[in-house]
Amino acid sequence: MKSKWTPLHETPEPLEANDVAIVTGGTIVWLVLFLGQLPFYGWYADHGHAWWIWCCAAGAALGCVGILYVRRRRDAIRRAAASREAHDGVA
Repeated sequence: MKSKWTPLHETPEPLEANDVAIVTGGTIVWLVLFLGQLPFYGWYADHGHAWWIWCCAAGAALGCVGILYVRRRRDAIRRAAASREAHDGVA
């Protein structure tokens, strides 16, 4: 018979990282890879690897969408924290 598992301690709070910097860094890497491979497009196309270039372009484009997302998320978290502080201060 299997007994129910119970945790021995409280679950820690999730760590907040600088998401905007992380996503921006990743987007820059994809963009540099795209621009670095672009002059060699003919070689990649001749060898059937042109998709590598477009993969990097897609990574850079999706990274731009990700930057917008994480900036809005960061701002929403800050607004919620400010609202919570204002509400706690009034009471």
